Amino acid sequence: MSDKENKFVDESVGTMADVEAVMKKYDRESNTRIWEGWQKLVIHYVMAAFAIYCIIDAIFLTTLQEVRYSVFMGMIVLLGFLTFPVKKGVERVNHMPWYDIIIAIIGSGAYFFYAANAMTVIRLSARIMADPLFMIVGAIGILALVELCRRCVGLPILCVAGALVIYTLFSGISVPQLIRTLFYTANGIFSTPVGVCVKYIVIFIIFGAFLERTGVADFFIRFANTAVGRFTGGPAKVAVVASALEGMASGSSVANTVGSGSITIPMMKKMGYRPEFAAAVEAAASTGGQIMPPIMGAAAFLMAEFTGIPYGRIAVMAILPAVLYFTGIFIAVHLEAKKSGMSGIPKEHLPKVRDLLKDLYLLLPLIALIYLVGSNTYTMAYSATLSIIVAMVVGIIHKIIPHFAATTDGGEEEEKGEKPALSFRWILDSFENGSRSSVTVVVACGIAGIISGCITVTGLASVLLGAIVSLSHGIVLVALLLTMLCCIVLGMGVPTTANYCIMAGVCAPILIALNVEAVAAHFFVFYFGIVADITPPVALAAYAGSAIAKSDPMKTGLVATKLAIAAFIVPYVFALNPAMLFVNVTSVFEIIQICITALLGIFGIAAALNGYLARPLHPLVRIVLAIAGLCMVIPGTVTDLIGLVVLVLVAVYEFGMKRKEQLSNA
Repeated sequence: MSDKENKFVDESVGTMADVEAVMKKYDRESNTRIWEGWQKLVIHYVMAAFAIYCIIDAIFLTTLQEVRYSVFMGMIVLLGFLTFPVKKGVERVNHMPWYDIIIAIIGSGAYFFYAANAMTVIRLSARIMADPLFMIVGAIGILALVELCRRCVGLPILCVAGALVIYTLFSGISVPQLIRTLFYTANGIFSTPVGVCVKYIVIFIIFGAFLERTGVADFFIRFANTAVGRFTGGPAKVAVVASALEGMASGSSVANTVGSGSITIPMMKKMGYRPEFAAAVEAAASTGGQIMPPIMGAAAFLMAEFTGIPYGRIAVMAILPAVLYFTGIFIAVHLEAKKSGMSGIPKEHLPKVRDLLKDLYLLLPLIALIYLVGSNTYTMAYSATLSIIVAMVVGIIHKIIPHFAATTDGGEEEEKGEKPALSFRWILDSFENGSRSSVTVVVACGIAGIISGCITVTGLASVLLGAIVSLSHGIVLVALLLTMLCCIVLGMGVPTTANYCIMAGVCAPILIALNVEAVAAHFFVFYFGIVADITPPVALAAYAGSAIAKSDPMKTGLVATKLAIAAFIVPYVFALNPAMLFVNVTSVFEIIQICITALLGIFGIAAALNGYLARPLHPLVRIVLAIAGLCMVIPGTVTDLIGLVVLVLVAVYEFGMKRKEQLSNA
């Protein structure tokens, strides 16, 4: 950035010093032990080595699945206790209490014991319940994972797991049988979620860590500023575009909100947006990062595993709903800016296009990933690994070239980048960050496995199916509404990955039983698990944004919910008619029709909710406009024509009246 651009950003960012505090408050991953000196170096190399091991495991190892999964979980538990202290607060430097050391050793040891005795476990099968040693080891492994979850994920998911464990025991399942199911079979901790983590989720998290280190996030923000910063309500539009782009590489709502929000929220406030609105825009846009292809957060990989649909097709299906989501937010901020008479960012403070063109090579890792995943030539793990290598090369170029790029008038080198010798440290740092970020996701998946195991062994899924069918009287729309409420309530404070795992095992089969297309049912629970991050009362992304904006958290959550209205409408549409997911589509014309009418429909809904089009809207007009928008969002030629006619008539009338008012005031 130039001096003028930096000056504008520096003036806008009054809360940069508070970013770490906000992360620690709303993102448990940021509450870590403080290591310095040789201890820090040792842990640094151990975590980097674990990341490399995960890549080797996913691509090359063909060892027994029970051995691979248990070794993997053992290392996760060990690294987890080395990273996360027993409680929040100021942690002493280089301090790990004796009890944490003991828990780390015996907790990880339980998983390594399983790995060493995997063949014995397989041979004995159910008879293992009679061996006290195996039962004690299994109980220790489960309890260690539960305690680690409390530290790095939080209590909400443990409350769900605890309630189901109690229900399981009261259902007549003995303690040894429960321990065996949860620890020694593929129906508990080592079920599909952890298996997918081993196969490729961790590798994609590592890829995200490398991508972040290349400087692509800064490139996205600069690109967004150049693309939309000068227009009406520029800073808010920058937040939407930047978050959509960053979402392609990151799946954390809170991290995205705090990372880009520390820049965009103060800029929005400076341009005149209300604090609640500024925080809500960033929170809603950042939450949408988890539905933005190609990475879409870890849950998308799990969806591929649960549905049996290749991940490349899942990513394609997600495109239109994601575009509608961000379009809805973009239109809302535009209308809010128009209503308030806001301008854009001064042109002199925006990045130059030529500077952006010089950094286009930063997109190569993402381009490589999209190509490799879409080609179906390589496995997911191999595609991610090749993309990591591309990211390494791009990162090295980005760090070394500026060192020699500029010269002073005297012809001497002007040091603007890092020295070549220092440019390779970030590679180990990226491996370490990838490992650290993986711990929380894997632990959440392990607990989700416990929840799924309890549901499976008790047959609770069948009970819930009967209850929802009875309450809904077989009406799909009512069943969808009940499922949405389950997802949102369960998602309050529960990571998206774990939420999706639970709902995919419980609610998705219920919707499928009611003749909802399988992939649409899974997308439905996926979406509503995500919006819990901005839905009060436990809206973590909205609260993180409000901490930066110094706004009222509850009001911020409510505004964010309104901005993200597309996320509450679109899932119903593709559940009732999966054409929006490009399922059962018969022609290219139908796809074009769906895209255009859905975008126009979202425009109508956003205008109705905002209460402004060319001028403030009458309440009756808002209702008519909302109905027209819904008609156009719902796939179907008849509804599209009705919605289009009404939308055009309302727009012509409102703009005509606006013109008439201007002439009368002239």
